[in-house]
Amino acid sequence: MKKMKKFLGIMLAMVMAVTMLAGCGGSSKESSSSDNGKTLKFGCFSYSESLDPANMINSAWCSSRYGIGECLFKYKDDLSVENTICDEYSTEDNKTWVFHIRDGVKFSNGNDVTPSAIKACWDVLYANKTGSSNPSKFMDYESITPDDDARTLTIVLKQAKADLRKDLAYPVFVILDVSGDYDLAENPIGTGPFKVKKFAEGQYLELEKYDGYWNQDLDCVTSAKFKFIADAEAAFLELQGGTIDMLLYLTNDQVQALNSDYNVVESTMMLIHGLFLNNSYEPLQDVRVRQALNYAIDRDAINEFLFNGKSKIIQTHGYPMITAWYNADTEGTYTYDVEKAKELLTEAGYGDGFDLEITVPSNYSQHVQTAEIIAEQLAAVGVNVTINQIEWSAWLSDVYQGRDYQSTVIGFDISSQAPSTWYKRYYTESSNDFTNFSNTEYDELYGQALATVDKDQKHEIYNKLQQILTDEAASVFIEDPANLIALNKKYTGYQTYAVSAIDLSLIKLAQ
Repeated sequence: MKKMKKFLGIMLAMVMAVTMLAGCGGSSKESSSSDNGKTLKFGCFSYSESLDPANMINSAWCSSRYGIGECLFKYKDDLSVENTICDEYSTEDNKTWVFHIRDGVKFSNGNDVTPSAIKACWDVLYANKTGSSNPSKFMDYESITPDDDARTLTIVLKQAKADLRKDLAYPVFVILDVSGDYDLAENPIGTGPFKVKKFAEGQYLELEKYDGYWNQDLDCVTSAKFKFIADAEAAFLELQGGTIDMLLYLTNDQVQALNSDYNVVESTMMLIHGLFLNNSYEPLQDVRVRQALNYAIDRDAINEFLFNGKSKIIQTHGYPMITAWYNADTEGTYTYDVEKAKELLTEAGYGDGFDLEITVPSNYSQHVQTAEIIAEQLAAVGVNVTINQIEWSAWLSDVYQGRDYQSTVIGFDISSQAPSTWYKRYYTESSNDFTNFSNTEYDELYGQALATVDKDQKHEIYNKLQQILTDEAASVFIEDPANLIALNKKYTGYQTYAVSAIDLSLIKLAQ
């Protein structure tokens, strides 16, 4: 199995949310005549070198998990979860949970899905301590005990957690068969409605429907093909040419240029899009400098240019759609105020400005365009910006993992419905605190949030954490971008999610 070279992690940490599907060449006429449109073709701007869940970071390939495998639960479009592999559960104290595993579920190789098989899978994921998508960042447990006769899996947590089911719906807990000599990197054997047909690293992933799937009532596409297309404009040309059926993250101009073969779905990316700052870079160590950047950047202008004003402006690391865990009081903290920005820079000793490099993954045009707009805006306050476009793999290794950068434009999707996973990103001792943000009050409050089981107390603490991120200008949080999605009219059933995943089991031919 390939080692560290395989892009780690999830999500999450992720870059810009969800997946995009595409075919692998050939004309649209050839494609439709060969399979009557039952292969959903779908283009990805980034790719993973591995299908191993512990080693997948970009959201494009993470979406394939929802096809290849399933979790105990699955997210619904209203942010709730529904049963899948688990058909019943119970808990009295939110610390000890008993999950009953559905009868008759088999892996795509025909092996039975037992509680022991599930634990064995999770043991493998936990053993991979290098991946930032490791389940340990979601579930801190004392024990996991399978009982195959009773078909139960008992999980005892170190601390009570009322929203554990939502964690267990996240794709990092996808259930795979690890009992045989299977290469998780290239051919994971899962419980889902699809199985791997062919994986060509750096090129495409092809899935086909698994006839032995436990839910025989599914009426969906029979196959899906994920294709890596490095350039966003090239992907749009393929969409226009008919070799791609579905594409996410369109700009408003692209939507206007689409022909009548496509429906456009408007949704939110559930993404924290912003200029993320390396708080260890000398000028950015001063909170006044970070605050100045927040005043100097016109969020509304970025929104209008890229998304026709349809995005939700934010000023903290929070997801507005999840109102229960979003501090709306942070909105409006930083107005666009060039003079205020200059004043703060002068107070901090940078009245003549300073140099700032923005490192951005070149395969995401919206990130590049955002960086270009920011460069023009910061020039007005004397900040000399240079833009460093690098490949996605280099961004992961140098910026996200190596923390070797000054600033970056990127987006972080929702790693879990549990807010503890969102705010661990800014905890000083966290391995994924890639902005090097460090604040004693924040760390203490984060520890309190983990310890309390009272939802109201948690809500209050997480509001305080968001306020600290805003007041301390940990980064320049810009927007939860609008997601303009094109889907060929011959397909229906697409459903947006609160996590980075496309549920292929819901998409079917319109006729």
